[in-house]
Amino acid sequence: SIFDPVLCELSYQWFNIPNGKILDPFAGGSVRGIVASKLGFEYLGNDLSEKQIMQNRINAKEVLRDSELYPNWTIGDSLNIDKLAKDYKADMIFSCPPYADLEVYSDAKEDISNMSYKEFIQVYKEIIKKSCELLKDDRFAVFVVGDVRDKKGFYQNFVSDTIMAFWNCGVIL
Repeated sequence: SIFDPVLCELSYQWFNIPNGKILDPFAGGSVRGIVASKLGFEYLGNDLSEKQIMQNRINAKEVLRDSELYPNWTIGDSLNIDKLAKDYKADMIFSCPPYADLEVYSDAKEDISNMSYKEFIQVYKEIIKKSCELLKDDRFAVFVVGDVRDKKGFYQNFVSDTIMAFWNCGVIL
């Protein structure tokens, strides 16, 4: 699915500072980076999939053409976001993480979408913690999430788990 560019625009304009820096630890699509660049925001997104990041870069060239500002995408395990985005001080965290195993992206052992929910949440919380350590004081984090169900149809409580992960970092809803 294509991420809603209007949601990006509104979030960036309402919850970031002018010309602010955006960190996206789950940059599995090009829209968030392209919209950031169009609006004059520096964007650093990371994703595990080299194929996806290459597609993001192709999409950005098609849309942004001769723009002076382009999104920056890195390839790697977001559990290492502290190393991948070393010395990056974000004015905003904006992302749309995997919804547990609702959609499995690969069979890579680092891919949290193919982990059990318990393992997924542990790694997910650590990625959020490391991302929040790169967020400047008095700034915002926005994650687009919804609840998911387990294989028996019961809610996993993903929205609440996400809120608590940020709460534990001092980023309060």
